[in-house]
Amino acid sequence: MSIKYIKNELYIEGLSAAQLAKLCGTPTYVYSKKLILNNFNNYKKAFKNDIVCYAVKANSNQTLLKILSELGAGADIVSGGELFKALRAGIDPQKIVYSGVGKTAEEITYAIESNILMFNIESYEELCEINKIAKKINKTARISFRINPNVDPDTHKYIATGKHGTKFGIKYEDALDMYTAASKMSNIEIVGIDTHIGSQILKVEPYRLAAVKIAKLIDRLEKENIILKYIDIGGGLGIKYENSQKPPKPAELKKAVMSVFGKYKNKTLIVEPGRSIIGDTGVMIGRVLYRKKSGNKNFLIVDIAMNDLIRPTLYDAYHNIIPVKKTFKKQIIMDIVGPVCESGDFMAKDRKFPLLEQGDLIAVECIGAYGSSMSSQYNSRKRARGVIIDGKKIIHIRRRDTFEDLLRLEENLEKIS
Repeated sequence: MSIKYIKNELYIEGLSAAQLAKLCGTPTYVYSKKLILNNFNNYKKAFKNDIVCYAVKANSNQTLLKILSELGAGADIVSGGELFKALRAGIDPQKIVYSGVGKTAEEITYAIESNILMFNIESYEELCEINKIAKKINKTARISFRINPNVDPDTHKYIATGKHGTKFGIKYEDALDMYTAASKMSNIEIVGIDTHIGSQILKVEPYRLAAVKIAKLIDRLEKENIILKYIDIGGGLGIKYENSQKPPKPAELKKAVMSVFGKYKNKTLIVEPGRSIIGDTGVMIGRVLYRKKSGNKNFLIVDIAMNDLIRPTLYDAYHNIIPVKKTFKKQIIMDIVGPVCESGDFMAKDRKFPLLEQGDLIAVECIGAYGSSMSSQYNSRKRARGVIIDGKKIIHIRRRDTFEDLLRLEENLEKIS
């Protein structure tokens, strides 16, 4: 995303951040269409003849999904709601894979009837439930198993999903038995194998290690005459939140896994990027409300809160924050915090930052993934507006909540008898 100062004023994709704030209010999510196209096309180029399934959980905004759909993206979904949004955006159901440990009967039925490509199954009981539902509606469900290869992706413990002791996936040692059981079920068609080891991964070596284990399993399955069509390597490739980080490119990921999977000429790879497509395409513009000092701590209180961007609170995640108007004031150590009634409501802790004035604007970078999608109305705060910059045009993609929206699902309710 092009973010730079011109004559000490911040510009986002060539448009004045101050003018954006004036037009749209604060806080506002601002996305770059140009960078979304660039990020997706990097995957498309690296994984040509494969299927690139965008991880909808990263950001499920309908306008963004439509942009990706028009580029030929598939979808990696984890709920019936994400399936609904993906289909509504025009994504081909034959490019949709359904992950997640807790699919409900209603969601399973919806997905089978929508003719999705496959379910990534995560437990034996889920397998039995899918078979039972498929039989009831006289359909066949295509499935793969999400295998936990017990590989350390070297990331935050909350987003490491491929190690023993997490809720995700089938234990590697149990995989052959699971495939054998599935092969005997009347309404199940085995089509693939899946693994997903975590998120914000900054090296390709963990992917290669996981691929080695998956390849051994594929070879064992084929000896049992269980032939797979798809190898789903998951997503999780990281982005540059800090200057010291150097995330791999999609082409490097493809090279790493193909060093193992290259021998399988008759199988299609599936990759599920989310953050690495949308993460660095977004900036959030906010405004300074107050300044205060408590004990030895300095606080800059802004109108961006944990309900707008929960990653710093949830993961102690780092996001670069810059003033919209470049200042040469002395920088001091401070916490940049929001107005929510929680001590955990912060954008930055002990950050060296200029002591701005009331009303000054700030920009929080790399909020495209897990910003808007994890936002809430906590403290009865209105969820923020979203816009996308398309060349010189500013397009609204989500309106700001009104006070009436806070009550919309709670009024005029029918009696439950």
